[in-house]
Amino acid sequence: MEPTEHNRRAWDEIHRRRSEALAGELGLPDPVRRSLANLTGKRVLHLQCATGESTAELAELGAVATGVDISEEALEVARERNPSIVWVQADVQALPQELRRGRFDLVYTATGVLVWLHDLNAWATGIVAALRPGGDFLLYEEHPVAMCVDPMMHWREDYFDDSILVDTGWTHFQLEGEPPVEEKHERFWRLGQVVTAVARAGLTVRALEEYPSRKSEFRHLDARVPGDFLLYAVKPA
Repeated sequence: MEPTEHNRRAWDEIHRRRSEALAGELGLPDPVRRSLANLTGKRVLHLQCATGESTAELAELGAVATGVDISEEALEVARERNPSIVWVQADVQALPQELRRGRFDLVYTATGVLVWLHDLNAWATGIVAALRPGGDFLLYEEHPVAMCVDPMMHWREDYFDDSILVDTGWTHFQLEGEPPVEEKHERFWRLGQVVTAVARAGLTVRALEEYPSRKSEFRHLDARVPGDFLLYAVKPA
């Protein structure tokens, strides 16, 4: 079984329970809200949208939003809550042709998305194909350094480890009911790899912002450790 299929099954298994466990915590991050331009009438593609909380907020801001996720179970939750939004089941590393026609003003993706990718170049190429000339790409994600350091400020992981981590279960939220049994296949990406993939795909990087960790986050890291980053890029006109 391919890693992507393992991950689809893992997410199908827990998405509805996850949305309940994290109720009120899954909207647009504050740095993203501050970075967004006027979205009224803009076509926005939200990749790895999960159960659609952030997608719905983009629509509330005036966007004509489309949400994409690999998990049909997640999209069922999203459709129940927001039936007027277009929801598409697809692998973001292989977007369907209908989404690759260069018509979106903004492609957005955020928070816990990169570890599920196993082909960063295919992902970035799809983003470029989806954007219109002059369109924007916005990625908000956990900083890779935060994944390597523990709360005692000890460096625990190899920043240059390219291996696939196979695991079961979830550590940053509590799920009701039976323990998850489906395997997850996660991949660590360095910040340089992400920026390089976006640039090589044909986007012009305009900004890379880094934010300190917050004690309230599930890793409980010191503010001297970078917690998140925001990457903003543009498709040349």
